[in-house]
Amino acid sequence: MHAPRIDPKEVVFTAIRAQGAGGQNVNKVSNAAQLRFDIGASRLPEALKARLRAWPDQRIGSDGVITIKAQDHRSLPLNQADALARLQALVDAAAYEPKKRRATRPTWGSQQRRLEGKKRRGDIKAGRRGDF
Repeated sequence: MHAPRIDPKEVVFTAIRAQGAGGQNVNKVSNAAQLRFDIGASRLPEALKARLRAWPDQRIGSDGVITIKAQDHRSLPLNQADALARLQALVDAAAYEPKKRRATRPTWGSQQRRLEGKKRRGDIKAGRRGDF
């Protein structure tokens, strides 16, 4: 399944205070971004919505809302862009479907090489035995 691009209009951003070190700046400026994305209200395909709801990720709540907090950068627009990129990566991962494996038989040549290797190894071990 091809992952569609997330429309920024479907995302709700909230500016919150960042955690951790940052001096006086961290106490007075809300530069961290919290992203909220409602899976049910989005325009994603239904199959992808179902895969996202079942996806094992703690950022996806039981109500079907994805919450991502970004606080790596010192500016709010950069944190918003980072959160949006992380949301897109999550949707891309959920949209990826690995190809089904088809069982194949080993070729005649590969079977012969395997048996020859086993025979050679057996001969080596037989040579170690001291049959006096």
